[in-house]
Amino acid sequence: MAEQVVERIERVGVVGCGTMGAGIAEIVARTGFPVHFVERDDASVEAGLARIRGSLDRQVRRERLTEEQRDELLGRISGSTVWSDLRDCDLVVEAVPEELEAKRAAFAELDRHVRPDALLATNTSSLPVMDIAVVTKRPNRVLGFHFFNPAPVMELIELVRTVVTDEAVVDTARRFAETIGKTPVVVGDRRGFIANQLLFPYLNQAIWMVEGGYATKEDIDAAMRFGANLPMGPIALTDLVGIDTFVGIMDAIHSQFQDTRFAPRPLLGQLAAAGFNGRKSGRGFYTYDEPGSSRTLPDEETRAPADASTIAGWRRVGVIGTGTMAAGIVEVCARAGFDVTVAGRSREKGEALVARVARSMRRQVDKQRITEEDLVDSVGRIQPVIEVEDLAEADLIIEAVAEDLELKRELFARLSAVVKPEAVLSTTTSSLPVIECAMATDHPDRVLGLHFFNPASIMKLVEIVTTVRTDPAVVAQGRAFIERIGKVGVLCGDRAGFIVNTLLFPYLNDAVKMLESHYATAEEIDTAMKLGCGYPMGPFELMDVVGLDITLAIVERLREEYRQPSHEPAPLLRHLVDAGFLGRKTGRGFYVYP
Repeated sequence: MAEQVVERIERVGVVGCGTMGAGIAEIVARTGFPVHFVERDDASVEAGLARIRGSLDRQVRRERLTEEQRDELLGRISGSTVWSDLRDCDLVVEAVPEELEAKRAAFAELDRHVRPDALLATNTSSLPVMDIAVVTKRPNRVLGFHFFNPAPVMELIELVRTVVTDEAVVDTARRFAETIGKTPVVVGDRRGFIANQLLFPYLNQAIWMVEGGYATKEDIDAAMRFGANLPMGPIALTDLVGIDTFVGIMDAIHSQFQDTRFAPRPLLGQLAAAGFNGRKSGRGFYTYDEPGSSRTLPDEETRAPADASTIAGWRRVGVIGTGTMAAGIVEVCARAGFDVTVAGRSREKGEALVARVARSMRRQVDKQRITEEDLVDSVGRIQPVIEVEDLAEADLIIEAVAEDLELKRELFARLSAVVKPEAVLSTTTSSLPVIECAMATDHPDRVLGLHFFNPASIMKLVEIVTTVRTDPAVVAQGRAFIERIGKVGVLCGDRAGFIVNTLLFPYLNDAVKMLESHYATAEEIDTAMKLGCGYPMGPFELMDVVGLDITLAIVERLREEYRQPSHEPAPLLRHLVDAGFLGRKTGRGFYVYP
């Protein structure tokens, strides 16, 4: 009779007690299970125990654990160099370095020493689980058990089933994951699984921007934190992952998919060869005050602060447009103390914008974030007009009309004949070429892009877009203005998508392609990205908010600009848009809304 798989996990083993192995041992012991780890030598055993104790000591200092609780936890954890010490374990999780031969060697030892009904799991993040399982006599008892770093904190576990993994093994693993407080997502045996397959091309694209000089590492990180509400920028995250680890994972994923976006950028190989592997070595893209620290130090690329004196004489801002974006820009400019002239198609539209700003600020008064006096003063600075010529005295003009290039060019040509010579002209376009607007004027050197994010009254980011004709003095003025109105400004060149959309929307498109390949459901993918990467929303939740039609339009614009096959919109995205399923605004997108 075939050996039955263990149904209840009561004793856990771990192979390897580095950063990940120690974290796994800690989280298992926290739940009350005894755990034993095996290391290659006595020094590594002591280092592993010290690593676990150090983590628990930090929790005591932060008053998240008492000393008694720490000692009780440590009492459940033991380590040795003897493989047979794992013989009574119900589950053993391998957490050795991400090298196939090292993992296969570990599994061959486990197969000899661990009882036949036990589960064997690998914590690999990129290698095929089946390639590891085949060295055992029980590949049907083997699965992936992909924890995320730091294991005691991150909630997600990707449970990876191979083509031969028994369903009972998956069920037992799922129940155990839930018992230790994790959220399991079951996926197939594909390199990168869900989270890394979607995350790493995005990180690689960000590194391409740095490598090509398109934007600084600081600006890229700030753009994604403040423009996409991500917990960490992509360059800082790459340093946290580790440059050498990143290269290894990307190489593994690229070997399966042969997609150039999975090929590590050359700069990564150079940093790894130099020993600049990120936080753990004290230097990667950033320089840290010591190895393992999260505190960065200034370097030669660190930009000097904006110079407020460059706009000391500015008093009036002109805004063209009366839509949602224009209203948000008017509000932040008025609140910053500027007189604001708003040009709309009619007096009624202008007055409606002023009323909208007043309502928005009233909500801030109700929340006690501003005073009644602030509201009255700010609204009093707004002057609606209907002629572009009434913007003649503005120091800065911000165009915020529809994304129609001919309309924008016509407006900039009219402004060129009206504004004073020292005025700065800007466009809020999110995808059209800023240079096209600039060349419609008599002074293209005084034109730049100021891409605000909706709602402009709340979102902190503004992408300051420079063209090949923009005067550096105008860039300095743009930076000072953005700082004056309380926003975070990042500099980038005049390419479709700028920073945020160029990085964000291919990731969203990749998620749709993963869904239509039937690898995982929308709910599983959203869960993986929220819990595994700390994203505030999953890709499908986000697309439903943004609008599937807008998502499709931006992806198409990126394909037109970069001409990369990977930017081809997912067919499923087109089908949903054609069917009128545009997201929350229509009541149905990837999800159905009441």
